[in-house]
Amino acid sequence: MKTIVFGADHAGYLLKDQLIETCRSLGYSCLDEGTNSGESVDYPVFAARVCETVRNGKADCGILVCGTGIGMSIAANRHLGIRAAVCSDPVAAKYTRLHNDANVLCLGARMIGSLAAEEIVRAFLETEFMGGKHQKRIEMLETFH
Repeated sequence: MKTIVFGADHAGYLLKDQLIETCRSLGYSCLDEGTNSGESVDYPVFAARVCETVRNGKADCGILVCGTGIGMSIAANRHLGIRAAVCSDPVAAKYTRLHNDANVLCLGARMIGSLAAEEIVRAFLETEFMGGKHQKRIEMLETFH
């Protein structure tokens, strides 16, 4: 069973909570790194918590939610070994797994509805990395830090 770690800022916590319930209903184990209210917080803190959990192997992948997904993706991609992508449709989520072996999905709660978010999450979680020529590219990315 895959373990997914979730994190959000104040703009994304409601969608995060919905996605945790969806993923649990699909049989995934879920960890919640917060936040859990609409009180203003600093998104890099929650991105760091999720990234550390993925990096240390306590979760197979992470899902971060903020207003647009952009801030979380910028923060997440600052962490060695993290390949975070903002996705606004299932096709993007599929290809970021197939070609980029993304291990963190970033979503914008103000950009997409909860049903679209669920479809994106399913595509992300159900798609495996293709490897092959793409593996070399992933290895190249790791040399840039």
